[in-house]
Amino acid sequence: MMNLSKKLCSVPILFLIASPAVSFAQEKASRQIIAKIGVTQTLSNADYDADTKGFEKALTEAGFREGGHVIYDRQNARGDRASARAIARKFLDEKVVLIHSVATPASQAVVRMIRDIPIIFSSVTDPIEGRLVPKKSPCGTRTGTNVTGVSDRWPVFLQFQRYTKFFPRAKKWGTIYNARDPKSIPHIKEMREAARRLGVELIEATIASNAEAVPAVQTLAGKIQVLNVTFDPAVLSSFEAIVKVCNEKKIPLFGGDVRSVTKGAMAAYGFDYFQIGYAAGKKAVRVLKGEPPGEIPWELGERLVLVINERAAKAQGAIVSPTLLKQADRIIK
Repeated sequence: MMNLSKKLCSVPILFLIASPAVSFAQEKASRQIIAKIGVTQTLSNADYDADTKGFEKALTEAGFREGGHVIYDRQNARGDRASARAIARKFLDEKVVLIHSVATPASQAVVRMIRDIPIIFSSVTDPIEGRLVPKKSPCGTRTGTNVTGVSDRWPVFLQFQRYTKFFPRAKKWGTIYNARDPKSIPHIKEMREAARRLGVELIEATIASNAEAVPAVQTLAGKIQVLNVTFDPAVLSSFEAIVKVCNEKKIPLFGGDVRSVTKGAMAAYGFDYFQIGYAAGKKAVRVLKGEPPGEIPWELGERLVLVINERAAKAQGAIVSPTLLKQADRIIK
């Protein structure tokens, strides 16, 4: 398989699918056929949009410029699984050379339907549980299929460790989660282990729905010094209400994603989604240069950013040290 990077400027190219990697064939010098890359996004929000931009930036830097060497068929399922399946069918029928799928539902739709086109997923919390990769392929290993990508699963220990630096004397930390939600349980287990390793006590409050999130915070008030919220859909959907109680009760609040800081958490140590997409894009470049996707290990995102909300910290009775402010990637005043 030819090295495309050496051919971009001198020879027009035709992109063909060759199960499951991409192969390249020369055309007449007078005729250039541009590769079509399918992009399917579960829905549009700041994180997923940044992911898509990062992916395309990586390709551009590698010489795969939009309109010159590749074109993108950008599709948005708008949170609808039926639409995600229709997009997958469209890409299959049109025989795009590669697919970038953003978030779990969009990724599941293409992986379940397509076997002979390379798929690069990103912003997927649990690729194994979502059945995007084989169970025998843990993070950092090869899938042996037409799929690879980058996960945005929250690094619970690293987050907890960073948050304890804000309150090194705090020994009683609280958290809230839905004990019936299987997506939350692995994160809670990691929080317990992190608390043990960090030498602090984790006091838990369980809920059965998002309506119980506020009463859970009120129950924890007086028992905890800090509240650390990990991944839980019911809790995250009630985040603004939780913030209100934390402000009233003067409980410092940490979130697991950087968006939580704009909603009122005093700080969060989370992923930069542009970098998640950029890392996925680098994997796509390897595929476009001839490497089988199943031989490229899927991985967890690497770049974490610290965002601090000084206004929220003050509302929750906390003062952020100058040292931590200097370490922040972004500060909301």
